[in-house]
Amino acid sequence: MGKATNFIKECGAELRKVVWPSREDVISSVKVVIVSTIIIAVILGALDILFSAGMSLLFPAA
Repeated sequence: MGKATNFIKECGAELRKVVWPSREDVISSVKVVIVSTIIIAVILGALDILFSAGMSLLFPAA
């Protein structure tokens, strides 16, 4: 039981050393993630449409 108690105390000590990001930093990072996700989704959507059109030209439906 002593090892578990020591582990929990050490975890608490390490968490006190953590430098948490500010609210502005978090908001800025979230904006970057959202914008980059939208850009990648648009690019992948355009590629999907392009490849689908190419496949339709190569293999027309009967």
